[in-house]
Amino acid sequence: MATTAARVQPLPNRKGSRPRTTDWAPHLQEDQNAPPAMLDALIQRVFALPAVEERPTIVSAPGARAIWLKDGEAAGPRDAFLGNREIGHFHPWDGSLHISLPPDLAKQAVTAGWAEVHPVARAGMAPENVVMLYGPRDEGEVGVLAALIASAVRRASGADATV
Repeated sequence: MATTAARVQPLPNRKGSRPRTTDWAPHLQEDQNAPPAMLDALIQRVFALPAVEERPTIVSAPGARAIWLKDGEAAGPRDAFLGNREIGHFHPWDGSLHISLPPDLAKQAVTAGWAEVHPVARAGMAPENVVMLYGPRDEGEVGVLAALIASAVRRASGADATV
């Protein structure tokens, strides 16, 4: 079985500097925000995945659009979720999202500039694979982020977490 790293690789480096973000909860992206059309394109791709559905978040502020593993789908490891069956959630106010990526993929995404570890995880209060994915600025970034999220969904369903 291929590893997550092998199937997503080569994970390209995100162009430019990292966005500024807040250093605690609420953890927000302060600049380089996703244009609404790019965020909408990513959201449409994610909620078209057969194993997920949109539900209210249980861990973010009201208005966040949560990615839930559907009832009836087998559940993967506990650290594949932010809480209950919530895999991640989109922040419509800044275009970023929080998600539980497969651990090796989370490290790669941070190294390649697509993500940063959530401050709560850095403080040891959540698994280290809980990250913020920066909002997509163009169609190419939508594709990379969609592949990362699809890997998280597969891991949450207990399947191979590769793309």
